[in-house]
Amino acid sequence: MDKLPRWADVVLVPLISLLMAAAISALVILAIGGDPVEAVKVMVTGALGSAYGWGYTLYYATSFIFTGLAVSVAYHAGQFNIGGEGQAQIGGLGVALVCLALPWPHWTIALPAAMIGAGLFGAAWAAIPAYLAAKRGSHIVITTIMFNYIAAALIVYLLVEVLRPAGQMDPATARFPAGAKLPTFGEIPGLSLFFSKNVPANVTFFVALAACWGVWLLLWRTRLGYQIRAYGKSEPAALYAGISPTRMIMVSMLISGGLAGMMAINNVMGEAERLLQNSAEGAGFIGIAVALMGRNHPIGVFLAALLFGFLYQGGAEMGLWTTIPIELRLLLQGLVILFTGALDNMVRMMLGVFFSAKAKEAA
Repeated sequence: MDKLPRWADVVLVPLISLLMAAAISALVILAIGGDPVEAVKVMVTGALGSAYGWGYTLYYATSFIFTGLAVSVAYHAGQFNIGGEGQAQIGGLGVALVCLALPWPHWTIALPAAMIGAGLFGAAWAAIPAYLAAKRGSHIVITTIMFNYIAAALIVYLLVEVLRPAGQMDPATARFPAGAKLPTFGEIPGLSLFFSKNVPANVTFFVALAACWGVWLLLWRTRLGYQIRAYGKSEPAALYAGISPTRMIMVSMLISGGLAGMMAINNVMGEAERLLQNSAEGAGFIGIAVALMGRNHPIGVFLAALLFGFLYQGGAEMGLWTTIPIELRLLLQGLVILFTGALDNMVRMMLGVFFSAKAKEAA
């Protein structure tokens, strides 16, 4: 397969994959008697056409940035972390325990503490599969998938038997103190001119942006990041250079789990203001598609997270205002994952033939 220009690999391959997914989705809408043009209009208007829509799009995108970065860091070390969903749920437990531990006087004090709690709990949950992979040779995909289910069961048990306040019926923790409430975009000076107070997008979005910068700095501007990428590219070469495989697996997975866990500050602390069942809401799995489409680069992850935030909010609006079922959103997400992941090489091969022909003509 001919090597593509860098710009084509970064821009054209994801764009063509997205267009192919959209084209098949349009055919499915036509097959069920819907109108693809109407569906697109409703999705665009619902996700981008108002401050309300933008507020939800950015709220979803914030969660996807964290889980996409989590998958990316592990991927650069040659590890495929499928456990972001469970790590995010356990991160939510860390957020809840921190927020409920003290009567926080102000969110600026509570937020850093919650970030530490979320990161530590998420990293701890990733540490077990990482150890099994590094020391016992267990397949990281299998163990991280299994730990998603263990995390879900553990959260249900803790919410029902341990953390639920006396006399409360629903399985959830008590509400966090008022001092732990994160300001939404509608409450931030300057942004309040564009967003209403009822949108869930909050200051966690800026933490996610900082995480993008931090991951870029780590992977491409530090010695540790170079070692992680070197090990992910070639384990024999890394061994020859004196890089420890055990250390790379453990460190990359701990960072990955910590990033996934930090997703919880967005929805547990920023939106629900208490820990609920299924607090991750599937964001751990969406992070896989975000990382694949973003080429495992922080900038690409950010852009892909915005796209999936648009699909989430736009799909909800489509299901609300049209006769097209909301499940079609899942179909479109699945097709994007299919084309950006499993069929990625097919798109590359088509572009390779095109650029090869152009090169011959120029010669």
